[in-house]
Amino acid sequence: MSASPSHADDGQSDGRAVGPSGRAAAHTRTGDFVSLTKPRLNFLVLLTTAAAYSLGAGPDARSMDLVHTLVGTFLVAGGAAALNQVWERSTDRLMRRTRQRPMADMRLTVAQGTAFGIVLTALGAVELAWFINPLAALVALFTTASYVLLYTPLKLRTSLSTIAGALPGALPAVIGWAAATNTLSIEGWVLFGIVFMWQMPHFLAIAWMYRDEYARAGMPLLPVIEPDGRSTGRQAVLYTAALLPLSLMPTGVGLASVWYLAGALILGAILLVMSLEFSFKRDLPAARRLFFGSILYLPILWALLVFDHRAQ
Repeated sequence: MSASPSHADDGQSDGRAVGPSGRAAAHTRTGDFVSLTKPRLNFLVLLTTAAAYSLGAGPDARSMDLVHTLVGTFLVAGGAAALNQVWERSTDRLMRRTRQRPMADMRLTVAQGTAFGIVLTALGAVELAWFINPLAALVALFTTASYVLLYTPLKLRTSLSTIAGALPGALPAVIGWAAATNTLSIEGWVLFGIVFMWQMPHFLAIAWMYRDEYARAGMPLLPVIEPDGRSTGRQAVLYTAALLPLSLMPTGVGLASVWYLAGALILGAILLVMSLEFSFKRDLPAARRLFFGSILYLPILWALLVFDHRAQ
């Protein structure tokens, strides 16, 4: 996963002069709860949900329905993120990039983090069920369950956890499509497939960048169990190569025209070149280029797809 968001600070003390690490407390209680929702990480989640909703609703899209869809999805995603941090608080303490998270730094108790995560998830599901439709709510709840109960425990057991994590990571596309259409039709699963496959080179780049920290935390990700990086690089290339034809499928199912097709081909080729560079070099600069390239890839692809769809 990407680096944790910075902790918000509104200038108020949470009542403790010194934290567990011995430094002066620089976090607020409100900021810690906000941080539990991983707002920066969930930006791409909301972007994906909004794109899928827009594609599904078409010219009949209603702004308030989109707002309710995004609010409900954010609450569910934030609740899942909070529950994930409760579960991973011990391993988060072992990694430099995560040890200042509220649960890892013990600024919040397990009971507080758990209750917060459950309440957010429930509120998000109610928001979706009441204002949108029960199907979108059910998909959102399944997303949380697979993230917390499948992906999170597998991270300490197998390198295949990356694939398990791509499942809940791609389901926001299905939430958005279900919210707009009240169906789980093929178009929604095409969007799911794009996000699912996109996550793999993205995750592999992160795993390589932080492989020493993951090893310290006892997480057997691919770069940890095969330190030479050959398998990591090879899989990054294979998944990116598989993403390219998947990214063209919106044209095949009627969501886009040949103009989107051309743009998706160019974007996919650029990302594939980055994956090949990472596979050959297997160094930190190449991994960072792949990581940041993948971050740019998804919003640009969604923009192309949505604008093309509206122009049809």
